[in-house]
Amino acid sequence: MHILTFQLNNFRNIARAEVEPSAGVNVIFGENGQGKTSLLEGIWLFTGCRSFRCADAGELVMEGKTQAKLQTSFISNEREQQAQLEIEKRRVLNLNGFAQETPRRMLGVFPAVAFTPDTLSLVKGGPGERRRFLDVALSMLTPAYAVRLSKYLKALAQRNALLRQANPPQDLLDTWDASLAAQAAGLLSARLRYLDELLPRALDFYEKISGAREALEIAPHITGVESATANAGASAVEEAYLAAFARTRHSDLRRQMTTIGPHRDDLLLRLDGRPLREFGSQGQQRSAALALKLAEAAALGDIAREAPIALLDDVLSELDARRQADLLRYIEGWQVFLTCCEPSHALHGRAGKVFCVRDGAVEE
Repeated sequence: MHILTFQLNNFRNIARAEVEPSAGVNVIFGENGQGKTSLLEGIWLFTGCRSFRCADAGELVMEGKTQAKLQTSFISNEREQQAQLEIEKRRVLNLNGFAQETPRRMLGVFPAVAFTPDTLSLVKGGPGERRRFLDVALSMLTPAYAVRLSKYLKALAQRNALLRQANPPQDLLDTWDASLAAQAAGLLSARLRYLDELLPRALDFYEKISGAREALEIAPHITGVESATANAGASAVEEAYLAAFARTRHSDLRRQMTTIGPHRDDLLLRLDGRPLREFGSQGQQRSAALALKLAEAAALGDIAREAPIALLDDVLSELDARRQADLLRYIEGWQVFLTCCEPSHALHGRAGKVFCVRDGAVEE
């Protein structure tokens, strides 16, 4: 997977830019606030996911303009493809000359992994950060997962709305419990299969990054279903969720929210048996977060049989020279876009191109 050409118009603070990147490493340098991250953000939007910086599409349009337009030609699934995004209050996608009903049609077509300063939130943030980490990767691998997740969240919203009523109809709660359990079973099964691929890679990367000085442990924390049942057949897991929703209904009514299910699950990270979030140093936490993202990239490449694009936003500045070289070695052969303030030695001897971003203009 790699980009051949990429264009932006009226996107963030970039009036117009056209880039023909290297299939190897692309260094994007410039002072802060010039548009480096905007370039990476624009590429990320072609994954079909929302921006990694904001939720409101309107914020992506240059101030004073009504519309932003992004275009790219890329090689994916062994063929050249074209995509165009028009952004106003929402995103409108055209793929290979055909209008698409939603930008999420790009899921599985344009695989990418983003390393940003917020990557550390995988360790320091709450459970929602780690769930999103899993959901984004799984949505890229299997667009059907994104559909199931959407159905689950809609059913969850309906059940929570009923729980907030004074005397909700029990038959309606039964209906939404059944819908929620069916989608929850599919989500859990997909997450566990993915974790079987992800976790051994993450532990291996952490061992290399840390020099095997300490032992990292990562395990899923599942709510509503016992670990032994979680790996049973789909019907058994669905029945277990249904029983769990019935068992917790009284307390859920009191709290006016659904307290178990995939929307409450987490990944537990421990270092030498102690919670990494509370007891790990800044360096240990950063190394664990980087190991998880490297594992995501490796798993995505292996499962999809196509190396994703790697977007590194101001990540190298947080690493010493050895770890910088190691990081680029781990993703050797991939198309990489990395931002930095000082470009010297950023290529680490690899073939690639260097782009300067100044006042919203991009020059090779």
